[in-house]
Order: sequence, then C-alpha cells, then structure tokens
Amino acid sequence: MSDNPGENGQPDPSDPLDSFDEIIDAETTRDPDLAVIEAGSRTLRTQGGPPEADVPGRPEDPETDAALRAVETELAARWGETKLEPSVTRIAALMDVLGDPQRSYPSIHITGTNGKTSAARMIEALLGAFELRTGRYTSPHVQSITERISLDGAPMSAERFIETYQDVKPYVEMVDAQQEYRLSFFEVLTGMAYAAFADAPVDVAVVEVGMGGSWDATNVIDGDVAVVTPIDLDHTDRLGETPGEIATEKSGIVKQDATVILAQQPVDAAQVMLKKAVDVNATVAREGLEFGVVARQVAVGGQLATLRGLGGEYDEVYLPLHGAHQAHNAAVALAAVEAFFGVGAQRPEPLDLDTVRKAFAAVASPGRMEVVRRSPTVVLDAAHNPAGARVTAEAVGEAFQFSRLIGVVGASGDKNVRGLLEAFEPVFAEVVVTQNSSHRAMDADQLAGVAVEVFGEDRVQVEPRLPDALEAAITLAEEEGEFSGGGVLVTGSVITVGEARLLLGKG
Repeated sequence: MSDNPGENGQPDPSDPLDSFDEIIDAETTRDPDLAVIEAGSRTLRTQGGPPEADVPGRPEDPETDAALRAVETELAARWGETKLEPSVTRIAALMDVLGDPQRSYPSIHITGTNGKTSAARMIEALLGAFELRTGRYTSPHVQSITERISLDGAPMSAERFIETYQDVKPYVEMVDAQQEYRLSFFEVLTGMAYAAFADAPVDVAVVEVGMGGSWDATNVIDGDVAVVTPIDLDHTDRLGETPGEIATEKSGIVKQDATVILAQQPVDAAQVMLKKAVDVNATVAREGLEFGVVARQVAVGGQLATLRGLGGEYDEVYLPLHGAHQAHNAAVALAAVEAFFGVGAQRPEPLDLDTVRKAFAAVASPGRMEVVRRSPTVVLDAAHNPAGARVTAEAVGEAFQFSRLIGVVGASGDKNVRGLLEAFEPVFAEVVVTQNSSHRAMDADQLAGVAVEVFGEDRVQVEPRLPDALEAAITLAEEEGEFSGGGVLVTGSVITVGEARLLLGKG
C-alpha cells in the first residue's frame, strides 16, 4: 500500500500503487486472482513510456508573443553562437555590473562533447527530488529559446524571460559601450540565466557549457562539481584535432578543490583531465572505477538499470530514455549529485533509493531518441557528429525492432557530415536528405552529393523542404504495409529535430 496521501487524505492518482489497488477494487465481479494479474498488467502499461517532454510552444497571448519575438530579434542581432572571440572578459564585465549573481549559489558545471544536456536534465531531476530549488542552463534549444533557462525543473515562462531580459538590458548596453566587441547572443543569455537564478533564488545551478570550457561564457562560475561527459571530435577548428587537445580546453571548468565526475574517456583526454585535477587539488571520480553502470536491460519505453554510485549500488532504476549512452549519462548524473551532497567523502551512506528511482523515472530529454508518432514510428534524435550518430544508431537497433528504417537527415555545413552519414549507413535502408531553416544548414543538394557517396544513388532521396522530407520518409516506411515494422529517424541537427517536432504536432 502507498504511504503517500493525496489531497484531503484521498489516494494520490499519480501513485502507481494506489492506482493498482483502485483497479483491483473495481474488478469485484471477476476471479480475484485474474483481477490482480490484469490490474498489474494495466498498471505497468500505464507507467510505460517516457514522461511528456517540457518543450514550450509560442505564447498564446498575442502581446506576450510579440514581446518575446522582439527580444528574440534583439538577441539575434548579436554575434551568433558559432562566431566566437575566445575570452571571458565581456561576460566577466557583465557579471561585475550585475553584482556577480553567479556567486550567490553553488553550481554543477558540465562539459564534454555529447550527452551534456541529458546529463544536466538528470542532475536537475535528482536535485529537485531531494527538494532543492534548481536552475538549469542548457543549449541549444529544441523549439523555444525559453527552454535554455529552467527554474525548478520547468522552462522559464515567456513573461519571466522577457522581464529578465529587460532587467539586464541596461547593464548589457553599459558593457557593450565599454568593450571592443558587443556581448554575443550566448553571453547575454548566460547573464540572464545567472541573474534569474540569483533572483529566484535557487539552491543550486546546473550549467552546461556552450562550447569548450576555459573561455566559454559560462565559465565565470566556480563549480563545486565539474562533470565531463565523453569527449570526442567536434568543433575541431576551435577546440583541437584530438580528444586530448579538446580536453585541454574543456578542463578549464575544473576549479580549485572541486570534485570532477569523469565519464569514460579516450586515454589522451583522460590523461589531460587527471593532470588538471592534480594541478588544482581536485578530487576525481572515474566511470568504470568509482562509479558506473552495473547492469541494464531494455524495458517498455526505456530501460531498467543498476547503477553503482559513490555510496553504493542503486538497483532497479527505471530510466524512460533509450540507449546504453543514456544509462551512462544516468551514472554520471548520479555520481555528480552524490558528490554535491558529499556522498563518498563527508558521508558514507548512499542517497535514498526510492527518491533516486522517482527522479530518474520522471526524466525527459526532448529530441533525444524521442518518439513523436506511431504507425509508422517516427523517432527524433539530435545527433550531429559521428560520435553521437554511432550511439544513436546502436540505440535504435536495441530499442526498436524496425524491419525497415528510413533516415531524414538535415545537417549543419560546419559538421563532419560524411562521418555522421557513415555512422548511420548500416541502419538506414534509405535516407531522405533535406535542410532546416538555419543559415548554417548544409544545402540539400550538397548533402545529397555526400550521401550518394556513402549510401549509393539508389538509397538517397532529396527533398529540400523538411515537410516534404518527412512526408517522403513516412511514405517509404509504410511501403511494406501497415504491420511491416517500418520506422523513421529524423536526425543530423538540433534545429532539424526541433522543426520536425513542430511539424509533427509537438509544442
């Protein structure tokens, strides 16, 4: 029986045990044993599948929508996220005139190549489950710019986003007038996030770097815990051409006396991180040694895992996300929150198991192996580099039994597109190449030229408009009939995934 009463002492309808008992009570005319079996089956089906992703759409109020669009226009007039002048000078100046809001709360800082946003969402969910007020700052967004700044586990409302922008705008303009270059789009958003977290106020901030580490705009915080997700090759023109070189830049978030949660890394990247930890007297917890994934199995809507944390094992943890990589992200997130609470250092006992289970069961990660349609099944995944594509391809094969998988790929021109397509070639029966609305998008015909070299001409279809590409892929997936098991995977870019999500009726 559940010990969690709802309002007025009535059973909480969200509690699966209460639902289980209610279903049994309703089956009074049936054989008692059969009623229990059927109730259990129905309860499990109710629990199966991921929570609804918290991706806001446009504001319904016309005035609010117009005001948000005005803010977006002003932000878009600044340097974009891909145009960088490697320095924290401008953001430090903004923090100074704002009164250093980022120093009014502890923080967990996250870098790495892939998995940062998913890990941030898991960390946020765990901290929230332990009744801490959280602020989360992640990038890029899937559909709405307001997703980037979350308070208490929910994206900032459009009204509060607009208000926060208006509050910091005079200070932004002050700094603009003093600097050689104006603050960038990302720097202004970072300032907004740190100010909003202080204003809330939050108990802890969960902050994902934009790119790199040392000179990233987020790096005006001194994270008590530094999290490093797997490092691979991406942004090589700015960060370095080997995992070790990239790790050198990313190690910049590791601060004096911090705790470093280190996911499994290439050897050269691990060496760099460990050396940095020694230099600043940081404590290191390594995946595969101090923490990790003990066991995992595919479950309805996700997976069931046993995780080893810094304080011991946490068994039967349901994670409503697909893929081995998400189980590893969960292990990293768990270790990060344990470290934040001092587990394994100041306190020997693990975190409360039921609270950990509840937190992970509520995690959603929009655009990461997200199912947005059935018959045929359409999955969205924001893989945009070869490393991300490899784990996505593996996850699709594990989680879904597609007899025929059609890819819809729209990528950015500054990415390793050939490597991304080569990673998907073994799992795509055919690929529909397209382009999103971003100015960074690779031209569909240019993308098709690379795809033909990887897949062969017979397996490539070109549809420059994303709506046409989705329709073509769904048609191809349906060719073998209603029960053929065909599916569609939309991938290649966060922007492509976000636009597809809107077209398919999400948000």
